[in-house]
Amino acid sequence: MTTHHPDPTAAVAAVDLVKVYGRGATAVRALDGVTVGFRRAAFTAIMGPSGSGKSTLMHCLAGLDTATSGQVLLGGTDLGRQSDRVLTRVRRERIGFVFQSFNLLPQLTAAQNVTLPLDLAGRGVDREFLDHVVDALGIGDRLAHRPSELSGGQQQRAALARALVSRPEVVFADEPTGNLDSRAGAEVLGLLRDCVRTLGQTVVMVTHDPVAAAYADRVVLLADGRVAGDLAEPDRGAVTAALHGLAAAR
Repeated sequence: MTTHHPDPTAAVAAVDLVKVYGRGATAVRALDGVTVGFRRAAFTAIMGPSGSGKSTLMHCLAGLDTATSGQVLLGGTDLGRQSDRVLTRVRRERIGFVFQSFNLLPQLTAAQNVTLPLDLAGRGVDREFLDHVVDALGIGDRLAHRPSELSGGQQQRAALARALVSRPEVVFADEPTGNLDSRAGAEVLGLLRDCVRTLGQTVVMVTHDPVAAAYADRVVLLADGRVAGDLAEPDRGAVTAALHGLAAAR
């Protein structure tokens, strides 16, 4: 059976993706035939009620988890057909990650944290691009500091710089403002949006927050492991209404 790519311009796509956890009577179908593409140089948010499958979808798209069936296509690469060794390289070289908990190494300076993926991959640092990213994120004067000497917002900026510096095909952001106050959160979301506009970066963000989702170009809604809606140029009101609709339908 041949499956069709949902969108030839997609940076990453899921095709008829199914993910089942457990077996027999206790099996949970976290993803139930999801087909969705994420456009290059766009900022897309994935939203849905708790248990809708949004984190599972992101983990499969990012090569952190393998699907039960269906395909994940990163550019022309079918992640489901790759060995663990190739997947490790794909995650390191072609994907960037920003997590709720920053995941900075406490013993390293901000600068060392930012260049860590390149150092691990044995790749040279493009100083000009690094300076551009650090400048754009406003952390140039904090690079010699360790994470404990930085505010939450500054730590997340360093984490964002680390995700961008290897010029990944996609940056996945998992609740990136979850540990930040609203002002720092708004700054980080604005920076994610700017990365898309000025660097042509592709960003896919999982969030439960309609305010955060309104920064995106598009919101993909999930419910019960299926795509349940798709909002272009969302605003907070439209996102909130859509989520209420999903909750009411359950």
